[in-house]
Amino acid sequence: MSQSRLCVTGVVVGGSFVVFAAWLIAGWGGPATVTTVSDLGSVLAGGFAAVCTAVTARSSQGRQRWAWVAMTVGLVAWFLGDVIWAYYELVLGMQTAPFPSPSDAGYLLFPIAACTALILLPIGSAGQSQTRLVVDGLIVACSLFTIFWSLGLDDVFHGVGESRFGFAVSVAYPVTDLVLLTAALLMLTRARTGQRAVVAALTVAMAMMAVSDGAFVLLSAHDAYVSGGLVDIGWVTGLLLLGGAAVIGRRSKHIEFGLAQAPSRVALWLPYLPLPLATVSVVNSPPSATLLVSALLLVCAVLTRQFIVADENRRLLATVADQAFRDPLTGLANRAPFQDRLAHAVALQSRDARTIAVLVIDLDDFKLVNDSLGHFAGDAVLNAVAERLLKAVGPDDMVARVGGDEFAVLIEDGPEPPLIVAHRIFDVFEQPFTVDGQDVYMRPSVGVAFGAPGGDPADAAETLLKQADLAMYTAKRSHHGGVHAFTADMLQIDVTEVDPGRGRTTDSRRQGAMALQLFAQLRRAIDQDELTLVYQPKFTVSTGEVAGVEALVRWEHPQRGLLLPGEFLPLARQNGLMGALTEAVVHRAVRDAAEWRAQGTQVPLAVNLFPPSLVDLDFPGRIVRILADGGLATEYLTVEITEDFLLGNVTRARQVLEMLRELGIRVSIDDFGSGYSALSYLRELPIDEIKLDRQFIAPILADERADAIVSAIIDLAHRLDMVCVAEGVESSATAARLAQHDCDVIQGHYCSRPLHAASVLSVRPLGPSESSPGHCWAVPRVT
Repeated sequence: MSQSRLCVTGVVVGGSFVVFAAWLIAGWGGPATVTTVSDLGSVLAGGFAAVCTAVTARSSQGRQRWAWVAMTVGLVAWFLGDVIWAYYELVLGMQTAPFPSPSDAGYLLFPIAACTALILLPIGSAGQSQTRLVVDGLIVACSLFTIFWSLGLDDVFHGVGESRFGFAVSVAYPVTDLVLLTAALLMLTRARTGQRAVVAALTVAMAMMAVSDGAFVLLSAHDAYVSGGLVDIGWVTGLLLLGGAAVIGRRSKHIEFGLAQAPSRVALWLPYLPLPLATVSVVNSPPSATLLVSALLLVCAVLTRQFIVADENRRLLATVADQAFRDPLTGLANRAPFQDRLAHAVALQSRDARTIAVLVIDLDDFKLVNDSLGHFAGDAVLNAVAERLLKAVGPDDMVARVGGDEFAVLIEDGPEPPLIVAHRIFDVFEQPFTVDGQDVYMRPSVGVAFGAPGGDPADAAETLLKQADLAMYTAKRSHHGGVHAFTADMLQIDVTEVDPGRGRTTDSRRQGAMALQLFAQLRRAIDQDELTLVYQPKFTVSTGEVAGVEALVRWEHPQRGLLLPGEFLPLARQNGLMGALTEAVVHRAVRDAAEWRAQGTQVPLAVNLFPPSLVDLDFPGRIVRILADGGLATEYLTVEITEDFLLGNVTRARQVLEMLRELGIRVSIDDFGSGYSALSYLRELPIDEIKLDRQFIAPILADERADAIVSAIIDLAHRLDMVCVAEGVESSATAARLAQHDCDVIQGHYCSRPLHAASVLSVRPLGPSESSPGHCWAVPRVT
């Protein structure tokens, strides 16, 4: 209803009420006319109130809808009671309707339905008992009834010689009205801002109805009630106020329970205020069956309320305890119970020599989600992460959220090695998290620490958790995430180097949104095969012949122009696109190789292998199928991996690399020496080739130590039957020095810049150098 129509309706209803009240008070037209106006006015007021509540019920939802439905039922019952009453007086010509009569059924059904409506109305805070509201009303009603009965109400009812049924109906009016009025008053004490207008209108309406009912019963007991008096004005006032409350309720139809909060002192003690006086009245009054029933009801109501309050206190304490030890967002345990169970597990380990492991999982670049998509999206991702973690671990393992985007897992004597569980956790992040229809990729950094028996359990538990933290920071430091187990050398890590201050400015949030947009564009470019490749030739030092080419990915962005790998690979790495990107590169390289073969030349290819491919046991099979579809033999493909990525994934990496070599694909360690320089990889992993990082090659002419290291690594590679490739060769002098050290293959801008696929077959061998006969390192010619 529009504001103007609402105002017009209010004016019409208000004016009609003024005329109605004036007519009854002035007695215009004599008793018969006043009775007609009174009866018809009451019927119309009841119908108006019922229509208002029905309209509000139709436009409301949830509990509020059912509340107004219950109020509508009560008002319809009242309306029918008024119709029957009018029938007696206006049609049958009775001076007043008999008491009790069928109309009383409708009138008594109203307070029951209205009380139900108050219980259903979502007023107050979540967790507050609506049943207690009824019990409180019953306590006040029974107390006041007992007091009034002992003060002479007994004489009023029994003095008129009514039947027992009539007496019961007479007593039911004040009891139900008192319960309803008390419930409304207590509801008013519960109401929060935005709810009080509705409840206040309902309370005033209930008060008018209760006062009118009480006056009617007292007057009827003395045969003094006549239609058309102040009692009828009070009823009509209450009915119109109920209609107004419905209009207010419709305009604030989104009322909901608020957050749980402690009840007010008024709501707590109000029901007990008349109880002492009621007790005194029972003691000092003569025995009476009615008084006995009222007193028993009062005792039962008080006991019921105490039981409800005790149950509420129990649930409140349970809620407080649960909130103290549980993360409110994900429902997982928080840090406190995790540390407690960890200390207990360490104590049992000292006694039973059981195995213990702690996993710490941190989400890489989680702030990017919060800053660009909002905290609602971040919360949705955290909930989804919690669900995946629970599915990835065993039923006896404990999962906790110990920080903003940091989770921990405690494994005690699990059926699987903890590292297997850690890798399974890492794998569950392969699939994106869907938030509001948008795919969000998250990559975890997982740290694993193993408990050793002995020592103080509390100190050992704290140490174990710190070790898992350091292992996680090591994984984060590698820039690839993954799974890292704790080793003693990690104690030297400065975590502030890895996890700097987290403050984000508006600019950083804008950059986060731009990064997500670029990520979506990159994903589309991969899916639609929009990435391109350039190839940097590699040359055999001893002959100058082309030894192969390394495929380097490029992205021709529609707005930003040509993007180099450093501008989009970090984004792909952080968001789980590296596996798809690797396969896209292999697909394109194999197609280019097919074109070279069609022109009579088979050129060996090298492609960079990025995570998560190196821990994907199905990856070798997919690569072989791509090669077979393109007609390229496996021995013409070399995959290049970086050593810093190997740090936390040696076990799984070895399996994948062995599968690749069994299929005939060569394996090369790229940028050797730029990471942790773990020489043990040369012994543990199936490696065919190592590529010396350009940072080692650049200073060999001026730095004797660098030159000696390069010479030693080349010699070591030969002793291990590996090919040594030097990248980043920028001058003929550097090429000559590498030739003196018997380096096998060189590449760099001195030899050839990256070329498009169409130019690869035009590359000629390196020409002979005049300064060093027998070696070839002159600039090649491209025809």
